[in-house]
Amino acid sequence: MTVKEVLQSLVDDNMVDCERVGTSNYYWAFPSKALNARNHKLEELKKQISEAKQRKASLQKAVEKAKVGRQDTKERSSLLQELQALREERTRLQAELEKYRECDPEVVEEMRKSNVVAKEAVSRWTDNIFAIKSWTKKKFAFDDSRINKAFGIPEDFDYMD
Repeated sequence: MTVKEVLQSLVDDNMVDCERVGTSNYYWAFPSKALNARNHKLEELKKQISEAKQRKASLQKAVEKAKVGRQDTKERSSLLQELQALREERTRLQAELEKYRECDPEVVEEMRKSNVVAKEAVSRWTDNIFAIKSWTKKKFAFDDSRINKAFGIPEDFDYMD
């Protein structure tokens, strides 16, 4: 059984070939097949190395090209400082704008719309509660105070204005 397992692992690794002829399995391995596989792998790796070298060379050229306009000069350093100051001011102004976001007309309008939706929902649930109270009164002949006490409904419960 171990010979069969070893042969199967060699077949799986493509080190040995297998062919079924009739009822028999024939296994073979040619030395030239392993040599050809290694040569093919070597060629692929050499190709990858050459492509990587070309990519490295092109990136180095791009770096050199990018460095052309970036020599450290007084004008460039002053512009960089000004850019940094403007970015900081922009960040500060955005933070201040966030503080006043509540007064934004779009936000206020959105709040008004959500308030309308909330009022409609409150009215709908109030209708549902009154419908249940009415059904309970008809079905069980309870009075309002007893129903309110049983369900925890406040005595001053009514529609919102």
